[in-house]
Parts: sequence; C-alpha cells; structure tokens
Amino acid sequence: MKQFTFCLLFLFVTCSALAQGIRGVVKAGSGEAMSFATISAKGTTTGTIANEEGRYELALKPGQYEIVFQFLGFKSEVRPVTIGNEFLELNVTMAQQAINLQDVKIGKNTEDPAVSIMRRAIAKARFHQLQVKSYAARVYTRSSVTVTKLPMTFLYREQLKKAEKEANFKVGRPMLNETVAEVNFTSPNTVRQKIVANRNSQFDQVVPSNYYEANLYKPKLLGAASPLAPNAFSYYKFEYGGTFREQGADVSKISVIPRQWGDGVVRGTLYIIEDTWAVHSLDVETRTDEGFNIRLKAVCSPIQNVWMPVSQQFSFNGSFMGAEANGQYVRSQTFRSFVINPAFVEDIKVVDERFNAPPRTLTKGDVKSGTFADQVAKQKEFSTKNLKQLVKQYEKEEFKNRKKQDPNVAVVRDDSTVIDSLARKRSMAFWDSLRSVPLTQAEQVSYKKADSLVVVRTVQARTDSVKKVKTNSRGKNPLNLLFFDTNYKLSRKATLTWTSPINLESAYFNTVEGWPITASLRYNQRLDSLRQSQFSLGGVGRYQTGRDQFVGYGTATYQQKRTTVGLSGGRFVAQLNPDNPISPIINTITTVFFEQNFMKLYQKDFARIDLSTQPLDGRLTVGGSVEWANRTELTNFRESIKPFIDWNQFRYTPNRPATSEVPSAGFVDHKALTLNLFTTLRLGQVRYRIRNGQRVRLRNDDAPTLTLNYRKGISEWAGSDVDYDFAQATWRHSFDTGIRSRLAYQLSAGGFLTNRSVFFPDFKHFQGNEFFFQIGDPVSSFRFLPYYQFSTRSRFAEAHVLGEFRQLLLTQLTPLRLLGLKENLFVNYLATPASQNYTEVGYGIDGIIPAVFPFFRVEVVGRFQGGTYLGTGVRIGTTLKFGR
Repeated sequence: MKQFTFCLLFLFVTCSALAQGIRGVVKAGSGEAMSFATISAKGTTTGTIANEEGRYELALKPGQYEIVFQFLGFKSEVRPVTIGNEFLELNVTMAQQAINLQDVKIGKNTEDPAVSIMRRAIAKARFHQLQVKSYAARVYTRSSVTVTKLPMTFLYREQLKKAEKEANFKVGRPMLNETVAEVNFTSPNTVRQKIVANRNSQFDQVVPSNYYEANLYKPKLLGAASPLAPNAFSYYKFEYGGTFREQGADVSKISVIPRQWGDGVVRGTLYIIEDTWAVHSLDVETRTDEGFNIRLKAVCSPIQNVWMPVSQQFSFNGSFMGAEANGQYVRSQTFRSFVINPAFVEDIKVVDERFNAPPRTLTKGDVKSGTFADQVAKQKEFSTKNLKQLVKQYEKEEFKNRKKQDPNVAVVRDDSTVIDSLARKRSMAFWDSLRSVPLTQAEQVSYKKADSLVVVRTVQARTDSVKKVKTNSRGKNPLNLLFFDTNYKLSRKATLTWTSPINLESAYFNTVEGWPITASLRYNQRLDSLRQSQFSLGGVGRYQTGRDQFVGYGTATYQQKRTTVGLSGGRFVAQLNPDNPISPIINTITTVFFEQNFMKLYQKDFARIDLSTQPLDGRLTVGGSVEWANRTELTNFRESIKPFIDWNQFRYTPNRPATSEVPSAGFVDHKALTLNLFTTLRLGQVRYRIRNGQRVRLRNDDAPTLTLNYRKGISEWAGSDVDYDFAQATWRHSFDTGIRSRLAYQLSAGGFLTNRSVFFPDFKHFQGNEFFFQIGDPVSSFRFLPYYQFSTRSRFAEAHVLGEFRQLLLTQLTPLRLLGLKENLFVNYLATPASQNYTEVGYGIDGIIPAVFPFFRVEVVGRFQGGTYLGTGVRIGTTLKFGR
C-alpha cells in the first residue's frame, strides 16, 4: 500500500512539474494554419512542433524565455514570455520571409550564385556529418497512416467490418502510433533507445517506433541522390533564390532542380547558411519506383553553434494495386546533452577555388603529413578540394585508431531498444504532459475508438477464458488437420509444424503422378535463446493418385551457429534437372490448361548427408553432400491422358525430354553414389548491423561472388554404376550504373573431366523456359531455350548480361517514367557441342501495369543459333520467385 501511494505521489509530482508552459495556434497572415511549424526556447535545447491544425504545446519550467517560431518560407517570430505555474496562451501570426536577391556576391562572373554556394556546401557536408561526437535527447515521434481507398471492397465487406470491430481499422480513419523515447547517440554509429511511453490505435501491446533520422548530409536522402552528395552536380541544377537574415546568420535559398525528374532524385528547396555552409532547413520531395510520393520537411536550430535538425516531417501518398493511402511521420527532439567533436569546430573558411584561391593549396603529401587539427591550426582557409581530402584522411586515421581499440569496425550501426515496463500503461495526464505535438481532431476520434475496443477486448478475454474451461475437454476438431496448416508451440523453444494434404498451395498436377497429395510434419527445437543452435526432425508423405503409390522421405538437421549438418532419405520423385527449373505451379497451369507437360520426373530411393559452413564472417561458404540413390525412369501414369482443354497444336509428350547431344534421354534403372563439393566466396567489404546484441550481416548487392563446384560419380562402391568427374566455375556481379540503373552479369564455364558412365540426371542442365510466362531469376535464365535440348555430358560456356535503365527509349518521356516504367536490355549465350552458340537478345519493360501489378514485365526476344536468325517471340515475366 505504501509503494502504491508513493507511485501515485511520484506521478502527481511529475505531471505537476510539467504542468506549465505555453500553448496556442500558429497561423499565417491569411489565417491558414501553419502545419508543423517549429517552436523552440532560444538558448535552450527545448522545442516542439505544431500539428496539422497549427496547434502546439511546449512544457517549460517557470522562468523567462524567448520563444522562436520557425516555418519554411516565413520570417521567424521571437516572443519573450514569463512562465509561472500554469500554461500561457500564446497565438502567433507569421509573415512571409522577405528575401534579398542582392546579398550574395561571388565576383565578376555570370554563373548562378547557387552553384558556388552548393560547391562549398557539398565540400563541407561530411565535415558537418562528423561534427557531433555524442548527444542525449528526448524524442517524440508520431506516425499516422490512413488508407483512403481499397479496391473491390464488395468481395471482403464482412472482413472489413471484422477488422473495424477487432483492430480499429476503417477506410479513412488514421492508424496512429506515438512513442516517447530517451535516445543516446555516440559517434560513429551507436544508438541506445529507451521507450518511455508508447500508444497506438490498433493494438494493446507496445509497438515502438524505431529511431529514424534523415541525415541531411549523407549521399542518400529519402533513398535518392542527395543535393549534398559528392556527385550532386551530375543529377541536379541549382538556382539562387535570394538571402535573408535569421538568428544572426545569412541564409540563402536554393532551388533544387533535377536534370531528369523521377525516382532516384529529389526536388524542392534547400536553405544554406552563409560562411558555415550548413543546412538551415529544407523542403524536398521524391517519387518511389512503386509510384509513391514522399516529402521531407526539416528545420534546424543552432545547438552550441552546430545547426541540428530539431524537427522533421515525412509525408507520403500514393496507390498500389488499387489501394490508396497517405501518411505522416513526425519527429521532434529536445537535446539534453550535446558534445561536439573537437576536431570539427566551426572556425574554418571554405573557398571556391574557381574564383578565389586560398592562401595555400595543400598537396597530397601535405594532407597526409599531419592530423586534421594540425592542418587547421596552420591555416583557416581551404579550397573545396583540400577540405574533402583532409576530412577523408581524418576518417582513415580514425578508422585505424578504432581498429586498434576494437577490431569489430565492420559494424555500420549498433543500436538497441529497451522498453520501460510502464510504457503502455501511461495515463492520459502523463501523455498530455509529454506529447510534443497535439493530436488533430481525426486522431482524437481514432484514439477514442481504440479505447472503447480495449474495454471490449477485456470483456471478451474474460468470456473466452470461461468458455475455454468449459470446452477444453473436447479437444480440437480432427478435420482441421485435413484442411489447414497448423503450427503448435510445444514450449518456448519447441514447435511442431503440420502441413495439410488438402490446400490450394499443394494442389499440383503432373502427367507422372496425377494429382499428388502431400502432407508433412516437422519438429523444431532451439537449443539456446539466441537461435544459434537448433535441430529439427521431419517427414514428408505423398500419395500419387495417378500411380496409386505412396512415397516419402525423412529429414534430420542440426545447426550450430554457421554450420549445418543434414540427413535425409527415403523414396521420392525429382526433376531431371536438380536445379528444378520448372515450378510445380507453372507446370500445373501448362499441363491442365495448355496441354503442355514440361516437368520431367524420375524416382529415386536415396540416402543423403549434407554439410555446410560459413567461415570468414560469412564471406565464404563451403559445403558438400554425399548421396546414394537407386534411380528409376518413370513414364506418364497413362499412355493417353485426356486433357482438360484439347488444343490442336499441342500434345502431351512422354516423360522423356528431347535432347540433341545423345539419341535419347532415357536411362535404365541404376545406382549412383555421388560426391558434390562447392565453395562460394563473396568478395567486397562485409558490413554488419548489431540490433539488441544480435549481429546481422548486411546484404551487399554490389559484391561479386565466385562459386566453384566439383561433382564426382563414384563407381563400384555400394553397387554404383556412375563414373565421372565434373567441374564448374561461376562468377556473378551487379552494380549501379546511375540513378535507378544497374548492370548485372553472370559467367559460367566447365565440363566433364571424365565421363565414362554418365546417365541423363547427371548431365549438366540449364535454366531454360518453354512457356510464355517467364519466372525466376531474370539474370541467369534463358527465355526460349528448351529445358533439356542442350543438356550436355561434355563442356559448356554460359553468359548472361542484364542492364536495367531508368531512361532508355520510351522512358525518355517523363510521364511514362513517372509511372514507374523501366527498360531492360539483355543477352543470354550458351555454348555446348550441340548448341551452336545459342544466343538470345532481348528488350523488356518493367511495370507494364503501373500501380496495379508493377512487378510484371513484357519482353521481346530475338533468337540466334550458329549465326542464323531463328525468330522473335514475346515473354511476359515477373521478378517474383515461385516455390519449386
């Protein structure tokens, strides 16, 4: 009882201590609300922003303050106030900023003044990024997403009613999430976050908002090329819009104009502070590949002479597959402590060497001869080139020093989140005292609906618990196992997964098995709390309706960190190409509706062991397998299978594919003992992110990979009939060639070193395609190559090149580019003894149905063999990967 009384008293004192300050409305001279205007107490680290309706609230301790009101394009207003023991009403009307076009003078030239300003701002961007050594701040974030339209709602009207009743989801109603957090940042990449309070309009549990700050000085902004990137002049033109004076600094207005508008670039306005060349504020927008418009507004204020973003507002709107939505993410932070990197004090001058040479130009030897502090002590003026060189040299030295202290320098972000036990239990009075940005009317309505749902859920939970006691003895309906996949949580670390034999995902058909009915059961046990050690046991059973037979196999897997060992064995069917080029879904469609049975299967009774490990922090993967199999060629389950649709130009083919290198792909029953070894080396820099103590390697799409593979057919052992040696090398690489433009290629070569006894399943097969719908990896797949036409037991060479272009032919037209269209050019090449230099040359367009099915593409492909033109065809494709 004493503890309870103490908690109440503490809460009362806390709320009372913050129960004074200022509140009011910020408007323009026209009476329009100044949405998300920035309000701060001059000389302190305390501030907030207004909401969409222009209303604001700022808690302050008793005393005298100068309150600064800021809004992009408007003159700052400074109001002196005296705070007592209650809130003071302070309404402000802001006037548009008067801009002087004559303030910036850069010499006798005709170049737009913005160009020289941006040269110096770009040269100093990295300098500003490294200025802050550490800080602690209280951060308020609020996200609000509203779905404004859904397609064909008549198909799921009942589900929408249920979603509104159970999850407070309704078209036109904001979905809110608010978070108040204590954030501690330490350079270069450590963020510690404690969630003090969290509230959302959908769920009863804490849904914390990750700390996200758009760094205004990084080369990427909103996922696009930043106006302050080192190569910004390749993407943008800049126009000077005048200068105004604010808080003792001259601020220049710069219009950011992309040379080609679309995804990958931004447009808008950037305000740069004269002499320091720091960002004062910005208002920019970009467009994503999916057709969403994203806008960022940011306002900075001086904290110990460093201009820091005190408020950022992100907004978006757009549509995807017929659904339309808009949303906002607002972040306001108040700094509690702030430490500047002593090496980056704002006391140097950047000179544009095109107009004014610095007193002394540094050579490469000068740059490397001393520390950054030594160079700054010798002179205070640097050219843009020298400053960038000095900062780069400083980072190299800092990297070496950090590596000596901690070899784990490959970590690019180390963050952790701790949730206060009271985060979800904060009272409305507590929220009103902490909320930096008042709620809008629509958001208040959404919370009221959410609060009423909490009451309903509480009552329902009690009712359900009573029902559970009464009905628990009945057990679960066994029929559920027949129609639904089920995941049973046996304990905190153990799960049992059942896959139903009757569901749409496994409704496959092929001419060998008919309609196979497949069910599986898998047990998984974690051996530690970090998911680094686990084992699993499983089994798959399958009834082949066409052959009236049961087949199946079992598996056992053990994983310890980066090493995995697996055992499997049984009787099952497999595609002749072990890479499974034909999806069961696609084969079902072609077989049932188009009378084309592309999938070719054989049966094997097998036992197999697999081993793989990833040393060198995952950069290297080494693995192998040994398999013994008794292989049997299969035939279609009936000689004359009646098609669902009878096509005159198509006929079902035997389960023996056509091939050119040998007279027949058929084979006698035989036994095969095979050894397969492989290693994959990922070159390039490896980087990691640590999240709550868990280290995760970041994907590097630009890193080239080299894969070596050796496969041997071992004769005479265990009755094995195969005898061959096969080796292959594959090199794959992709890299950006410009904004939203990319080049990817894959080169493979190899062959059979010996081929004394090779059966068709052991041949080298290729990723062909014979259906008009193209799936799979667009880089390494052929578009028209018959699946087994050029399978070989000899040598081969294979090359694939795919170029993705933001602008090529049709996308030169801005309206088409803004729809999200992309153009591709590709070449596929294959050389085997029988292929006669088979080549495909193609042109494709991605996003042929923008905003509805943006992942589809159409391709026109020309085919050549031995220098002879074979014809041109069309493929409809997708980048989505289907199960195989």
